[in-house]
Amino acid sequence: MRAILTYHSIDDSASPISVDRECLARHVRFMTSGRVRVVPLDQIERAPGDALALTFDDGFLDFADHAWPLLREHGLPATLFVVTGRVGQRNDWGGKQEPGIPTLPLCDWDALGHMAAEGLELGAHSRRHPHLEQLSDADQGEEIEGCAADIEQRTGQAPRSFCYPYGGFDERALSRVRARYARACTTELDVLGGGADTHRLPRLDAFYYRAPGRLEAWGTGAFRRHLWVRRLARGVKGRLLG
Repeated sequence: MRAILTYHSIDDSASPISVDRECLARHVRFMTSGRVRVVPLDQIERAPGDALALTFDDGFLDFADHAWPLLREHGLPATLFVVTGRVGQRNDWGGKQEPGIPTLPLCDWDALGHMAAEGLELGAHSRRHPHLEQLSDADQGEEIEGCAADIEQRTGQAPRSFCYPYGGFDERALSRVRARYARACTTELDVLGGGADTHRLPRLDAFYYRAPGRLEAWGTGAFRRHLWVRRLARGVKGRLLG
């Protein structure tokens, strides 16, 4: 089984974007146990056997403080998706705080450049974290292509991976992303199957694997049943919200 596991913030708020440091440490122990291989994002689609790729969305400062030192210590590769127009600020996208979501500081360019020099892959996550499908052609192009230009200009690393803000996109955005990036991640909750669209890659949200034993059940029937239940619940919620 192959999958992309995604995190956002490493904090104690228990919010939908958060896992705490104890949970992350437990996940890392599993990832280094020999049960599964952790590979760079650009290798996950062709990795043989059981494999994971790790992504972190938004570029929170707690990634630099807590997650990256732990991953680097254990030689685990990861991709950090950066919102370039908000670097060094906070995650109140559009100046609004989302109910139930903590407002937290984001990494600055010095921290991002330092981690990139140590081997972290920086991916693009737009400039301002908008709903891409709601933008004009010009604004959509600025978010998708401008974000890549920002990262390359500030760090010297041209991003090859993109992550759709909120998981949303339309055919215009998909076409732009295909033209600029080698791959892109969505918020679709699933493992990787054969013939997956490289620019619509599903991921597993670490929030659903916070309980002890959840991630460690990797590949078992219990793991797949839990994934099915979470996918069903997310689908029902999406339909209720329209």
